[in-house]
Amino acid sequence: MNKLNASFRDPAGFIFRDENGTILRQVNQAGKSDYDTLMDSGLYDVLSNKDFLISHEEVENKNSEVYKTIKPDLLPFISYPYEWTFSQLKDAALLTLYIQKAAIAKDVCLKDASAYNVQFVNGKPVFIDTLSFEKYVEGEPWVAYKQFCQHFLAPLALAAYKDVRCLQLLKNFIDGIPLDLASSLLPHKSKLKLSITTHIHWHAKSQKKHASDTEVKAKASKGKVSRLAMKGLIDNLISAVKGLKWKPDNTEWGEYYTFTNYSDTNFDRKKELVSSYIDKSSPKSLWDLGANDGTFSSIGASKGIHTVAFDIDPIAVEKNYRRVRKEGIPMLPLQQDLTNPTPAIGWAHTERDSLQMRGKADTVMALALIHHIAISNNVPLERIAEYLSKLCNHLIIEFVPKEDSQVKILLATREDIFPQYHLDGFEQAFSQYFDVVEKDQVGDSHRTLYLLKTK
Repeated sequence: MNKLNASFRDPAGFIFRDENGTILRQVNQAGKSDYDTLMDSGLYDVLSNKDFLISHEEVENKNSEVYKTIKPDLLPFISYPYEWTFSQLKDAALLTLYIQKAAIAKDVCLKDASAYNVQFVNGKPVFIDTLSFEKYVEGEPWVAYKQFCQHFLAPLALAAYKDVRCLQLLKNFIDGIPLDLASSLLPHKSKLKLSITTHIHWHAKSQKKHASDTEVKAKASKGKVSRLAMKGLIDNLISAVKGLKWKPDNTEWGEYYTFTNYSDTNFDRKKELVSSYIDKSSPKSLWDLGANDGTFSSIGASKGIHTVAFDIDPIAVEKNYRRVRKEGIPMLPLQQDLTNPTPAIGWAHTERDSLQMRGKADTVMALALIHHIAISNNVPLERIAEYLSKLCNHLIIEFVPKEDSQVKILLATREDIFPQYHLDGFEQAFSQYFDVVEKDQVGDSHRTLYLLKTK
């Protein structure tokens, strides 16, 4: 049995891989009552039929000391809240609240509201923690209220009122953004919104006031909350989340393909080559690094290949996600800075996996990307090749030479200290880690597209 590090905290059970590599969830005796509550109440059927909750089947239990072993539907890729765009976090928040509302109707309650309990499939959020439910006891407050505010409401409010880059704070605060910090960072105008004042500003003050008063906290935790009040709280939180909006302005890369230096003919030729290279590498999983708005990622997705589209620009990722959500495309847009990729964080640096730990992908695409890493960020070609070889079995990569107008723009404001940045230098650096399967010039442009195979 190989336990997955992300689920070690829950005494009710954990996720593991069996000897065949199958992902399973063990339900411990400590989780028996809560699991039975979920299944016997009918809530599981309601949520799974709506694709709100990941489906599972009970399988043979090989350990008589545990209560159940279940096999959840396999997720194509695990992502984290600090990789999501604004609308992804907002959709995950609303899903969590809709589930809590449906649960109360079945005399069940969510006992935690962690953003890590949500993943995305075909542009839709799905709740993945089957053991996050317990029996609802009328009169008891929602134990996950604070966690919801820290994991969802605070970062969304900061993104909407302050700066969308505040979502990256979730990488530093793995248990959610502290409410006192969020309150101090939010502008004064946020206090004009009663829901934000109630759930963040007043909530933060209350926590601070009673931080060391254990008696007061104990009394507060036993305060009676009627079913009607509980429903009112959830409805109010839903309204608060829906009211938070982010209107992206154009950035350097948000309109990249509108101002590309490709002619229409060369752009179409590039699409043809990418499609051909994807077919020749026959991937089951495809990562597009530097995907922008997902134009080329969609080629793989249209072939039924689950595609993860990474980009550094939150506006490009937001646009891509909105399109994926609307059309139900089998693609996962995520924000990723390849010069500082997602690290392994959490307990013992193993609770949340790095980007590399979630590979290898069958095929990785790096189109119109290498010049930004090599020239804008001074990363040698050999180091780029080494890292990309760890992420994939096949690589579709575009070399953009100094003759290209985009590279000329990069070099216009700095000294050219890149004597090895040319086609022969690229091939020499990458030949240490890859074999060339195919190579084509992109129409009459200066660019060259490669299909490489990891050695």
